Amino acid sequence: MLEIFQNLTPNMCVLIPAVVSSNVQQQQIRTTINKHYNPQFRKHRGAKIIKIDLPDLTKEKDDEMSPERMRSKMKEKGLQPPRPWNERNFYISNSGGVFEPYVPPEGDGKLSAVTVKGAKQKLEFVEKKGKSMMAVRKIKSYDDDFTLKDFVQDATEIYKNAHEALMNFRTDKEKLEEFVTEKAYVEMTENAKYKTVSWKFHQSLSPPKVVHARTNSVVSKDNLFAQVTVRFHTQQSLCIYDRFGRKIYGDENLVKDVLEYVVFEKHITEQYGSWRVHHKIIPDWMPASEPIPRTFRKPEPLPDLPDQPEDEDKSSDSSSKPDVAIATA
Repeated sequence: MLEIFQNLTPNMCVLIPAVVSSNVQQQQIRTTINKHYNPQFRKHRGAKIIKIDLPDLTKEKDDEMSPERMRSKMKEKGLQPPRPWNERNFYISNSGGVFEPYVPPEGDGKLSAVTVKGAKQKLEFVEKKGKSMMAVRKIKSYDDDFTLKDFVQDATEIYKNAHEALMNFRTDKEKLEEFVTEKAYVEMTENAKYKTVSWKFHQSLSPPKVVHARTNSVVSKDNLFAQVTVRFHTQQSLCIYDRFGRKIYGDENLVKDVLEYVVFEKHITEQYGSWRVHHKIIPDWMPASEPIPRTFRKPEPLPDLPDQPEDEDKSSDSSSKPDVAIATA
């Protein structure tokens, strides 16, 4: 660039400003005009003010105000009084009841369809079976892998594990809670706190089958619980010992045939829900079991009193009687 300027003649130097100015890039910048479109009454517009009622924080605070004073202040400003939100989150893990409990037919449903009672029983069975099929379809909409064949096998294992965990629930309570709901936990452990339970499953006399299924919502429509009733016909042995180690019910060597209707429940809308024992249905026609006798502390024997002669006893009785005076008007 310096060599170019040295080779220039005086006549050519006149063109330098034009050459230099042609290489400069100019950009026009526009800014907004903060002026009113009508310059008239400018002074009057500048005199306009808005009065704002600023709170005086030095006078009183909200905590120190009386309820009536706070109500009047909020009424002046057109504000609604604050609502006290006394809410608390809670978790519903079980329904706490049985939806349309299954009523086992008398004689295990073996009445003849020719009789009036048998025909009525068959009609009720068809009606309940339709509702159960709708409930199973509802369960499958939330659990794609659910099938009655697989569920019956899982229910049998849950049933066994729940009774085995009951024998050691005092040392491991969490294991029992995995297989039974909170409702069933209280019912199973209430009368077994000071007892020792010995239970054993031997075999199934007939394959377990699903006889009832229902779904219902709790609190909201999106919170669904499913309950499935399974019929078990098995052979079991049960023996119960009291807190002193004495046998009060059953026998470990005695095997009995047991017919049970067990309700299993699952929170189907929960991602990690599982099937657990919820309730046991005892029909009215089933004979009641023998009650367990209560055990008490054996009282200590009374000390032996020395023998006294009869004459001394009579004299002591007469001397101990006080004299009674009767006053007459």
